[in-house]
Amino acid sequence: MAIIITDECINCGACEPECPNTAIYEAADDWRYADGTKLKGNVVLPDGKAVDADTPQQPISDEIYYIVPDKCTECKGFHDEPQCAAVCPVDCCVPDDNHVETEEVLLSKQRFMHPE
Repeated sequence: MAIIITDECINCGACEPECPNTAIYEAADDWRYADGTKLKGNVVLPDGKAVDADTPQQPISDEIYYIVPDKCTECKGFHDEPQCAAVCPVDCCVPDDNHVETEEVLLSKQRFMHPE
């Protein structure tokens, strides 16, 4: 499952540089599938959705840092645990019950965004 940042976030920004997928963004910042990945131009995501990886997407939150579920792999393929949760001083990076994914799906998503 993806990780979500709860409204207990103090906007310290400790989590953002730790994300190997660049899935964490500051409040109100646009995001792109291409940010921090090898995705470029028109791509079809593993869930079948066609997107332009370079097109800015609407922020998920305009109040606190947020994690893009489509880009979050819980750090699978990079680290043993989600790095955002490991560095968060207020423990507001928690599993997102609305985006439950198996380890296999998370690893597949990681390989899709970062092909060798």
